[in-house]
Amino acid sequence: MSEMSRLDEIKEELEKLNINPTFFARKEIRELPDILSRTERIIYLVEGRNKTTNHHIILVATDRRLIFVDKEFMYGLKVEDFSYDKVSSIQYETSLMLGSIDLHVSDNIVEIDGVGRYEAELFCEKVRDFMARPKEYFQNQPVPTVLDRLEQLGRLKESGVLSEEEFNEQKKKLLKL
Repeated sequence: MSEMSRLDEIKEELEKLNINPTFFARKEIRELPDILSRTERIIYLVEGRNKTTNHHIILVATDRRLIFVDKEFMYGLKVEDFSYDKVSSIQYETSLMLGSIDLHVSDNIVEIDGVGRYEAELFCEKVRDFMARPKEYFQNQPVPTVLDRLEQLGRLKESGVLSEEEFNEQKKKLLKL
């Protein structure tokens, strides 16, 4: 059995978070395996348009940082990341169907529009949660043990997120059987 690629793992994470990126985000999503560390987990992801460049972009909140990814055919790849303790504020505005997010980091403002209304609000809530955590939280993140991961799998199975077959498949991967 072949090991799941990092891109497949990322796509699976997004699926579990009920995030369904559009066709327009595929080139940025494909870059994530090279941007994220092996143990870094996505908390939430939104896509929209950078108000300054008018490029389609994704904004990724992970368990460690915020990452802005812009991959344009003619301009190449632009990646900016911000630690949560450097974010001074994050705001969103919504209209009937779409929203926008303004992210203030030091003297920088990242403005994204064309974000799904619900997604803009949820993304900001999740980022605010991480902004409220003390700096030590990010420096002292324990690496989950196999037992921790097995317990998490068990909870996912009990709550109906994973089927018995999916649970057994993930368990085998964890235990490398």
